[in-house]
Formats: sequence, C-alpha cells, structure tokens
Amino acid sequence: MALDIEKIIADVKEASILELNDLVKAIEDEFGVSAAAPVAVAGAAGGDAAAEKSEFDVELTSAGSSKVKVIKAVKDITGLGLKDAKGLVDGAPSVIKEGVAKDEAEEMKAKLEEVGAQITLK
Repeated sequence: MALDIEKIIADVKEASILELNDLVKAIEDEFGVSAAAPVAVAGAAGGDAAAEKSEFDVELTSAGSSKVKVIKAVKDITGLGLKDAKGLVDGAPSVIKEGVAKDEAEEMKAKLEEVGAQITLK
C-alpha cells in the first residue's frame, strides 16, 4: 500500500490544533515513541546538568469544579478559539503551552489555579 503523502500533508494543514494533538498522542501510543525533542547530555561530569531549567510546559491536570471559568482562562492564555480551548480542558490532562519561560509559566499557573484548575509545570 503506497502512502499518498500529498493528501496527508493537506489533511494536516486543515486540522485544528486539538486534532493534531490527538494525532500525535495516537501515534505515540501506537508506536511506543515520543514526539518530545531529544535532550542532549551536557558534559561528562554533569556540571551543566545541575543548571536550572529555563523552559516549562504548562499542563492542565484537572479542570476542577469551575470548568467554564477554566475554559475561558485557557482561551485567554492560549489565544485559541472557544471550541479548541474547551477541547483542551475536556481532554485533561493536556498541555496548555509548551516551552515557556519560568515567569510566564508561573503566571499562567496562578491564573488557572485561581479559577479552580489543577496545573503542573514540566
């Protein structure tokens, strides 16, 4: 069976962020792989390994009891449409934003926890 690569690319271009996120998760589960970028090992002695992490992923672990408020907060933070924001909240645990600075991640975490969400920084 030959793959129609052009059709696959066209489908990916038309997909929403939520659909692409589901696709990545399905591929990871099916093939036992991770879409995370590989991390280079720094220094044989591990001197740089103790350096503080500079980028964080903000993950929604639970929407809590005020789901509507959490959806609005996710929408404001991510700039997504209401439907995509609701999809992220409904699909918890899900990553809200990836690779953000520590201060920005802490600020997002505070905003989301203020409305009742449970957040982890990875």
